[in-house]
Amino acid sequence: MPGRLNKGEAAHKLKRAVFFHERGEIRDRSFESQAFRASGLNLVVSSIVHWNTVYIERAVSHLRKMHREIPDHLLKHVSPLSWEHINLTGIYTWDAEHQMPEGFRSLRLPARLRHAA
Repeated sequence: MPGRLNKGEAAHKLKRAVFFHERGEIRDRSFESQAFRASGLNLVVSSIVHWNTVYIERAVSHLRKMHREIPDHLLKHVSPLSWEHINLTGIYTWDAEHQMPEGFRSLRLPARLRHAA
C-alpha cells in the first residue's frame, strides 16, 4: 500500500516525533550520556505503545460488547505506533487531581458508533 509505513519505519518516525528537539539526533559527547538519552527515549516510546495497546484493547472490547464484529485476523494490522492523539509539546500534569475514573479516559466514540448495535 502506498503511503503506509512498515513497523520499523513507523517506530523510527515515532521516536523522531518524541525526540524532536535536536531533529532526532543524539548529540551528547560521552557514550554514557548518549546511552542515558537513548534509554529515556525508548522509555517514552514504550509508554506510548503501551498506552495505545491498552486503549485499542478497550475499544475492541467495547465494540464487541455492542455486538460489533471485529475479526481477530484484522487486528494484527492495527498498530499501536500512532501518536497524533498525544500532546508531545505541551504541559504535562501528574498530580492526583487529574486522576481518571478507574484509571482510564473514557473512549471517544463517533455519534454513529454510540447509537449502533
